[in-house]
Amino acid sequence: MRRLPIAVLMLSAAGALAGCKSPARPAAAEAPVADASRGGLRPVSSFASIEDPAARSVALFVEAGRVIAHPRCVNCHPADGVPRQGMEQRLHEPKVSGGADGHGAAGLHCEACHQQTNTPLVGATLRSIPGNPKWALAPKEMAWVGKSLGEICEQLKDPKRNGGKSLEAIHHHMAEDVLVGWGWNPGPGLEPVPGTQAAFGALIQAWIANGAACPKS
Repeated sequence: MRRLPIAVLMLSAAGALAGCKSPARPAAAEAPVADASRGGLRPVSSFASIEDPAARSVALFVEAGRVIAHPRCVNCHPADGVPRQGMEQRLHEPKVSGGADGHGAAGLHCEACHQQTNTPLVGATLRSIPGNPKWALAPKEMAWVGKSLGEICEQLKDPKRNGGKSLEAIHHHMAEDVLVGWGWNPGPGLEPVPGTQAAFGALIQAWIANGAACPKS
């Protein structure tokens, strides 16, 4: 039987370990997991009737935006270095900072509480501490909190604000990255983003192929 990390045991016993990310508040703050997919994402083929490529590209991105603008993703893209939590995007509790590199302040790194996989809290019902091998905040220049979908779209296309990535690299990140993939497996009690990563990646690829046009808002 795998032993739980000491930090997790302390969290479950005391309710808060200084600097550790507390999971979402129970449950009322989250939509029922069984209803979370909201019917999934529309397939790329459903946009074929839109004749104008630019309009089709915008429509594809708006559908992909159901994932991009979901709190489960946006929460890790703050401008102030403070992660958000839950569907209501409250400030991280206890108070922490992503630090200079997005992995936490010196002596209080994210992995102190966020393990390689999601960790259910001892004695808790439908609650967990999110976990992923690449857990970290996005760089501040990639901030999404408070931005419209159109603003996020323009940011994704700008190498100065997307980590120097080409559109092809953006697609690979969206379709293959394991931290992005965490959004579909956030742990007990947390609403996943809609659809699947494969369907999301296909929408991003089609958005690029049709001109990578952005919504105006």
